[in-house]
Amino acid sequence: MLPRLTARQWVGYAGFALVFILTAAVVVWRGDILRSALDPQVPFQTYQPPATPDYAQTDAWALLDARTPTAGPAHVFFVHSTTYNGGKEWNGAVDDARALAGLRGAVLPNYAGPLALAGDVSAPLYRQASLYTRLTLREDAREARAFAYQDISAAFDAWLKRHPDGPIILAGVEQGAELADRLLHERIAPDPALRSRLVAAYLMEHLAPTSRFTAIPLCSSREQAGCVITWRSLEENNESEARRALRRALTWDDRGTLVTFDGLASACVNPVTGSADAPRSEMRESRGATNATNLEWGVRPALQRRIVAAECRNGVLWRSRLSSESFRPTGAWAEQRKIPPYNPFYADIEADAMARLSAWSALHPS
Repeated sequence: MLPRLTARQWVGYAGFALVFILTAAVVVWRGDILRSALDPQVPFQTYQPPATPDYAQTDAWALLDARTPTAGPAHVFFVHSTTYNGGKEWNGAVDDARALAGLRGAVLPNYAGPLALAGDVSAPLYRQASLYTRLTLREDAREARAFAYQDISAAFDAWLKRHPDGPIILAGVEQGAELADRLLHERIAPDPALRSRLVAAYLMEHLAPTSRFTAIPLCSSREQAGCVITWRSLEENNESEARRALRRALTWDDRGTLVTFDGLASACVNPVTGSADAPRSEMRESRGATNATNLEWGVRPALQRRIVAAECRNGVLWRSRLSSESFRPTGAWAEQRKIPPYNPFYADIEADAMARLSAWSALHPS
C-alpha cells in the first residue's frame, strides 16, 4: 500500500509541477514573450517620433566622407541596418547609445568597410525603424519602416550637395538596403545625370522582386557598371527560415508603401561572381570572409579565404556553413535577429566595387 502524502508534500509536488510548466512555457513561447516586450503598444498614427536629424551637422552622420589613404575616386552613400531594438519607440533616436555601439562596432566595419577602397564613405544616422518592425507585418510596423525613408532622402540631398559630380556607389544592408532600394528607384533611376554617375548599388541582405530592376538592371557581369547587386543569404538547408523570409518579404509600391510580394520571383546576384547569370560559386572562388567587429575605420581585417560556397536558388543566396569560431552566433535573442556581426563576402564586395569602378572610369574617361 502506497504511503499517504502529507499536505506539505502535496504543496511541494504542486509547486514543482508549476515551476516545470512555467519553465516549459517560457522555452516554447520565449520568442513571442521577447517580441511582445519590444512592441511600443501605441498606434503609429498617434506616435511622437524622435527629433529630426540635421544633415548639415556632422553629428548627424556615423561617417562623413571617411577616406583611407589609398581610396579611389568614388563617393559612397551607405545606409546601415537595424541596430535599435525597440520597446517604447517605433523609431529609434539617432543618439541612442546602444544602437550607436552596434552600428560603430559591428555594422560599419563589416559592411561599409568593403567599400572603403573605392572612395570616401558617408553613412547617415537616421530614425531607424526598430527591430520589432522587422518581426511583424502589422500596418504600424510598415509605417514606421516607411517613416525612416524621409531621413534617408534628406541625408541624400545633403550628401549630393557635397558631391555634385563624380562616380557614386549606393549601398545598404537589411533595413538600410530596403531604404536604399527606394532611393535607387525614386531618386536615381528617373534622373539621367545621377544614373550616369552610378557605379553600382549594393543591396545586401535584402529581398526584392526581380521585376523591380528594369531601369537599373541586375548585374550580369563584373565588368558592368550602373547595375544592382542584391542578395539575401542563408546557411544551406535552412529551408524553414527561407520560407519565412520570402513569405514576410515587403517591397515598395508606387505610393511609397511597403506591400508583400509573395508569389513574385525574388532577385539574387551572387556577390562572389558578381553576376545574376552565374548563380553558383565554389569555395575556391571565395576571396575572403571576415569578422571585422570593433576594428577602427580604415583598418583592413584579416581574411579567411576559400571557405564559402554560395548559390542563388529560388530567390535566396544559399551559403555553406562557416565553422570558424569567428562566425558563431553571439549575443542575446534580439542580437541574433539582426544581421550577423561578420561578413562572409567582405573581400568579394571589395573586389566587385573596384572592378565596377574601373568599368565606370573606362566609360567616363574625363
